[in-house]
Amino acid sequence: MKQRPPITISSLDAARLEKMLGALDANRFPNGDELRAELDRADIVSPEEMPPDVVTMNSTVIFRMESSGKEFSLTLVYPGDVDAKPGSISILAPVGGALLGLREGDEISWP
Repeated sequence: MKQRPPITISSLDAARLEKMLGALDANRFPNGDELRAELDRADIVSPEEMPPDVVTMNSTVIFRMESSGKEFSLTLVYPGDVDAKPGSISILAPVGGALLGLREGDEISWP
């Protein structure tokens, strides 16, 4: 398996996500550990230092599945905002957590 690309997360997103993870029921949201691992390996920077091509919370991302060539456009949101925003994906979904902090052009693998 390929090494995961480096990720950058704003300190504001990191603080909000840590707070959210602390309040989650681990049995109900098993992907919380994966998101926590991503936060732990991230380069955390101030919001002012965030490069414009990095996926942050509430970013809309167009990505393509290499296996099928199918493209998706999704907005990365907190779990409570999924139903309120059509075309959104929760940060707790495996692909949602995988997208956070990536730069335009990065490639990742996920189940």
